[in-house]
Amino acid sequence: MIRYPNIDPIAVSLGPLNVHWYGIMYIIGFGAAWWLGRRVAARPGSTWKTDDVDDLLFWAMVGVILGGRIGYVLIYGRDLMQEDLLYPLKIWKGGMSFHGALAGVIIALLAFARSRRRNWLDVLDFAAPLPGIGILAGRLGNFINNELWGAPTTVPWAFGVPDRVTGEVIARHPSQLYEACFEGLLMFLLVWWFARKPRARGMVFGLALTWYAIVRGLAETVRLPDEQIGYLAGDWLTMGMVLSIPMYVVGTTLLASGWTRPKRSGNWAAA
Repeated sequence: MIRYPNIDPIAVSLGPLNVHWYGIMYIIGFGAAWWLGRRVAARPGSTWKTDDVDDLLFWAMVGVILGGRIGYVLIYGRDLMQEDLLYPLKIWKGGMSFHGALAGVIIALLAFARSRRRNWLDVLDFAAPLPGIGILAGRLGNFINNELWGAPTTVPWAFGVPDRVTGEVIARHPSQLYEACFEGLLMFLLVWWFARKPRARGMVFGLALTWYAIVRGLAETVRLPDEQIGYLAGDWLTMGMVLSIPMYVVGTTLLASGWTRPKRSGNWAAA
């Protein structure tokens, strides 16, 4: 068992201003997405310009922040909102939903696609390889914040985490690190590799959705559910699993459609 190192969630204090590691992880994620997007736009044959990437990232940032916060409040924080009507505005208290952020980003990118008169699936395909590093950084932020731990376990790489109520040290699955690896790093490598050459419209986005849905569902088998919701059925079904089902359905549908009825992506100039 590895003892949790109790990392200070505040990276830097500048007088009354506290800079949290979690906020730094968001900056890393957005910065990586911007840099990667510009690299994709610069590839030979790409129909994207670097200025397009700047605007796309702005829309995506708004979608992530609003969608993630609103999604968390509606899905996980309704009881907290009943206790404090201003809770949704108190972002310094934490609480972001990945599925809410995903919905927010999709809505934002649909608006971006409409404003640029681009096909919406082309925009989602372009954006799909970009967030993996951000997901990796975000899950590391969860680890630093001492949150989203997994169930008790006897595996040798378990982390000893003091119980918030009793103080008893309990060996738990480091589910944040599992997700950082599989939802973040490995998803980035897979989707980035897949998107290196032109694919049928919708396939890159479909692969990202399918991979995330599968690995998130597997991670949920060892990750403890949010205390305010608990298990939805038995001692295994979680909200994260339920919300990943439509991602899997849409993702596999896009992949199947791309293989059986391929349409040329508008992200690449015609050969």
